[in-house]
Amino acid sequence: MTSPRKLHDDEPDIDQALVEALLADRFPDRAGLPVRHVASDGTSNMLFRLGDDLVVRMPRTPGAAADVAGEQHWMRRLGPELPVPVPTPVGEGAPGHGYPWPWAVYRWIPGTLPAVGAESQPEAFARDVAGFVRALRRVDTTGAPAADRGKPLAPRDASTRNAVARLGDVLDPKAAIALWEAALAAPGWAGPDVWVHGDLEPGNLLVDPDTGRLAAVLDFACMGVGDPAVDLIVAWYVLDDRLRDTFREAVGCDEATWTRGRGWALTIAVHELDYYRDRNAFMYETAARVVGRLLG
Repeated sequence: MTSPRKLHDDEPDIDQALVEALLADRFPDRAGLPVRHVASDGTSNMLFRLGDDLVVRMPRTPGAAADVAGEQHWMRRLGPELPVPVPTPVGEGAPGHGYPWPWAVYRWIPGTLPAVGAESQPEAFARDVAGFVRALRRVDTTGAPAADRGKPLAPRDASTRNAVARLGDVLDPKAAIALWEAALAAPGWAGPDVWVHGDLEPGNLLVDPDTGRLAAVLDFACMGVGDPAVDLIVAWYVLDDRLRDTFREAVGCDEATWTRGRGWALTIAVHELDYYRDRNAFMYETAARVVGRLLG
């Protein structure tokens, strides 16, 4: 039995046999269900279908493992408040059999990934995404954690400039830094902190293949409260160029928030370009497309 390919240094060995052994310990009533690896470009968790209705998420890194308990708690609260399906927790597993971290079981959500760049998305999809972002912002924030990606951009300045400097062969450094400095100079968020997803990239949205509408939003590991600008990255990460204005009008934001959103898209994309260049073609190509849209 071959282990799926690793993406990170010091990533533990994760395969079907390990998942079956962990399930037998933690969820013996489900241990007889078939387990099969799900081919995915996800970078934080490895996925395994469990029967027809469940999915096991195995963290690849300590950071992803640290998010398990929070996701299990907060998804139960956020799910009923949102207009499309989101991951429904079934239970949390413990370390074992040489695997060092907690892991989780969720309900399986059907759908396909957005066809980014195919000019195939209907306007309704852009409005659906905006509706999800608006609904998430309205959820009560009592007791909610702060989102790392909901903070001001300034603490990311040095690492962003360093990444841009290393990427001179794939982007225009002067144009990238000009965009970045405009985002840094934009007025900060003056409203109350709101819930943000923090990672609205193509791998975290599902589309109904029959209608082209938004079917689900996945992977809330970056969730928390903060500046809503970070969730605007979806405009460059997922939406066709022709739908960006549709989304902006539907989501509602001022010029400063839109400018900070462009800054968030840039800083996330250049870090992904730098890190995933030789590790994950999907992430690298997605980030390259984002940078091209931002600078073009």
